[in-house]
Amino acid sequence: AGRHQGPNPSRLSTMTGLATSRGGGRRALVAALVFVAGSAVDAMRLAAPARGAVSARAAVRRSALARMGNEPVLRYCESVYSATRRPTRTVWAGKVPIGSEHPIALQTMTTTDTRDVAASVEQIIKCADAGADLVRLTVQGMVEAKACAEIKEELLKRGYETPLVADIHFAPKVALLVAESFDKIRVNPGNFMDGRKTFEEKQYDDETAYAKELEAMEELFTPLVLKCKELGRCMRIGTNHGSLSARTLGKFGDTPRGMVESAFEFARICRKHDYHNFLFSMKASNPLVMVQAYRLLAAEMYRLGWDYPLHLGVTEAGEGEDGRIKSAIGIGALLQDGLGDTIRVSLTEDPEYELKPCSILAGRAADALKRPSGIPQFEETTRDFQSYERRRGELPEQREGDGDFDMRGLLHRDGSVFAPVTVEQLRSPATLYPALGCKMAVGFPFKDIATVDSIVLDTVPAADDEEARQTLRRLQTAGVGVLASAAELAAAPIDGAVAVYALSELDGSAAPAELPAGALRYAILADGTESDAALTAAARSGAVVMLLDTAESVSRVHAARRVFEMLQREKSTLSVIHVARFDEEDNSERLTIDVGMQVGALLVDGLGDGVCVRAPRAMTAGALVTVSFALLQGSRMRNTKTEFVSCPSCGRTLFDLQTVTAQIAEKTGHLPGVAIAVMGCIVNGPGEMADADFGYVGGAPGKIDLYVGKEVVRRAIPMEGACDALVELIKEHGRWVEPPEAEGAEDAVPAGAMSA
Repeated sequence: AGRHQGPNPSRLSTMTGLATSRGGGRRALVAALVFVAGSAVDAMRLAAPARGAVSARAAVRRSALARMGNEPVLRYCESVYSATRRPTRTVWAGKVPIGSEHPIALQTMTTTDTRDVAASVEQIIKCADAGADLVRLTVQGMVEAKACAEIKEELLKRGYETPLVADIHFAPKVALLVAESFDKIRVNPGNFMDGRKTFEEKQYDDETAYAKELEAMEELFTPLVLKCKELGRCMRIGTNHGSLSARTLGKFGDTPRGMVESAFEFARICRKHDYHNFLFSMKASNPLVMVQAYRLLAAEMYRLGWDYPLHLGVTEAGEGEDGRIKSAIGIGALLQDGLGDTIRVSLTEDPEYELKPCSILAGRAADALKRPSGIPQFEETTRDFQSYERRRGELPEQREGDGDFDMRGLLHRDGSVFAPVTVEQLRSPATLYPALGCKMAVGFPFKDIATVDSIVLDTVPAADDEEARQTLRRLQTAGVGVLASAAELAAAPIDGAVAVYALSELDGSAAPAELPAGALRYAILADGTESDAALTAAARSGAVVMLLDTAESVSRVHAARRVFEMLQREKSTLSVIHVARFDEEDNSERLTIDVGMQVGALLVDGLGDGVCVRAPRAMTAGALVTVSFALLQGSRMRNTKTEFVSCPSCGRTLFDLQTVTAQIAEKTGHLPGVAIAVMGCIVNGPGEMADADFGYVGGAPGKIDLYVGKEVVRRAIPMEGACDALVELIKEHGRWVEPPEAEGAEDAVPAGAMSA
């Protein structure tokens, strides 16, 4: 369904930025990207060294790529036009079925020491009572494996049959033992055989060396496959972007394609022994990488005729609002394409708190499957699921006649935040300014790094409402754009405003005959149900921005895909702001997840230039602005604060992860553009350093290792001083700025600002 017949070389630089970790090998990535397009000829051309003859090592890589990808990849889901669940077989974890014929299963993972049987049992019960269908425990050694048998026995005595999942890293013998008592085994292809994660990139000069490694891996893995088959155990082949094996890195690079091949190496062994009670996962801390990896996995399964279920999750998502919104972006995007049969929201919080966001996501997915998309038929030809390239809308330019109004601040190049504002709020500037993210100086607002770019007025203040009008003028002076309906502006003009016209009200040119007095630009309001002709006219219009406020009767994701298809066919650079409406009262968690799921699902495909959230009863206005910026950062668009890659904790964790993460965030949370990984142990720690500038990793009890990128630069720092040592490390590398002094009134603006 669409443009999937070959690579587009013009996209390779953008794709490189998404799919590689910092410092990854470029040629390996380019070859891997070409592979997904199914062109062995182009793979040979693009993977070749810049000078001289093709090396034997490059030839080995190309051979492997061509072996998997000779056929064009046609699809990754059942339909890109409506939510339709991908058909899968049913696999069984204990008494819980997982697959497309069953409700999405909810999972979490304990944070207790697995050796502490009593504590683990109590936490599992708490999770089961909170709605967990499965609970995972870390099993790092024989002592823990023996404790697992006691945990299972005690749970059964207390009437709990919740399937238990053993999380295995580095320890094949441990997996064999715990399979005797637990219902499901999770294996990580990146370290099942290869041991501790390193960044060694093995070089293979011929196929023989690579084949020998695969033989050794098969010899090690086969006993577990046979045992799981004999005992009826389930297995998850769970790839992590941060812990790919040296073998995979050497052949495919640190890419989504490498993640898929890493899992398939293990799946082929399962299939060889007629064992099919398994499923896949493709986790990453970057939602864009995660989504691309799952789509590639699903596409390859379609090509091969495989029907194994999918476990979805964004690993190391973090805590609070950021953790929820990143998970909603990644998991939600896939669920709305009908992908996913069991999910976990990984939060740096107690495990029972993961179940509510899981339940919200699963519920929203079920709702999406029940309702038709509600949009006219269209053919999708421009969105390429195999790569990421952001469609960038054109930014406003200053024109002669704009006078003192700087229209360039209306939109931001990295993604814009619009905020609806009421007349009542304009009359309370002392609380409105900080709610909009403005810095204050002698009572006047100024734009800061996380200030809204524009405000939207549903009602324009009367010409004699001096207090409200003064607030508007001061916001405009600070560079904040002002949008209002053309009808409102005609009745009460505002100098320097942008007049908003509903596309349905305009004639075939999608351009007004004349702007209201004082207005300098116009914007278009669309709901996604317009005709092809109307959308084509909008694409050709001179509007400065489109506000895409999808009708309640249609699926936002699929209606928006159609709008962008029409725009891109016309090669239009019209900027598009997603307007998201939520009517539920006092439910900040549900709103956060909905914003991530509905709008984030489009932003991961590069479709959209910003967001405007309308939620009259769910949050304060300032909180809604914060969620909007969190959405843009989680979608890898606009950084307005430090990016934290934080693991959810488990029995391996070597320190109190929640407390330490909070301490680090308090000291370093003001560094936009800086990414810090906080990892409780070594399992994914060094691997995830690839997605971070600095890393804080538990190396031993009471000791912390600090990283710069992939490299450990300080070892065995006593925990008491490790946070300060991290700050000093950031300073040494020139990435530190002093935190700004707190100023302005506390955000207490009611979200009436977001009223319809």
